[in-house]
Amino acid sequence: MFKTIVRTSLLLMIVCGLVYPLVVTGIANLTMPYQSQGSLIYNDKNEVIGSELIGQPFTSPGYFHSRVSSINYDASASGSNNYAPSNKDMIARTKKSIDEWQKRNPGQSLDQLPSDLITNSGSGLDPDITPKAALAQLPRIKSTTGLPEDQLKHLIQKHTQRKELGLFGEDRVNVLQLNLELAGLIQ
Repeated sequence: MFKTIVRTSLLLMIVCGLVYPLVVTGIANLTMPYQSQGSLIYNDKNEVIGSELIGQPFTSPGYFHSRVSSINYDASASGSNNYAPSNKDMIARTKKSIDEWQKRNPGQSLDQLPSDLITNSGSGLDPDITPKAALAQLPRIKSTTGLPEDQLKHLIQKHTQRKELGLFGEDRVNVLQLNLELAGLIQ
């Protein structure tokens, strides 16, 4: 009986721990190579500059800024503090985000400030912002880059991804892809 248990355990370890993962990985690489390799984005020199799936910090005034990240966009440790809106740390961090927004965007009203620009996502790695959040940044980007507002609005519309099947999720703009095209316009 002991031999049977050992053989069964070894067989299951090989099948479940080696064969199955290799087969699934192989199928994914054949059917969805871009996604299975991390949805990586490359520059002209074929160097990886990011992923469509992981947010990055943008602090230059001439670029669209991402959502706040409680983990500094460190993909090795995704997650966020699950604070209630009444939590003192959450209130302090949100006030700090509002103060930073006002410093970067002087003269803009807080009435139109989208919440995704001052709150973080559950993972801390969200690569997207709402179209409203992108539009709220137009005055700063327009004054920094000198690009016309209509051209910037068109750029946002071009990079707006609609709800899945028209029902699920929210309209969103991938900040990295938006900024890559913006960089091409200002150089």
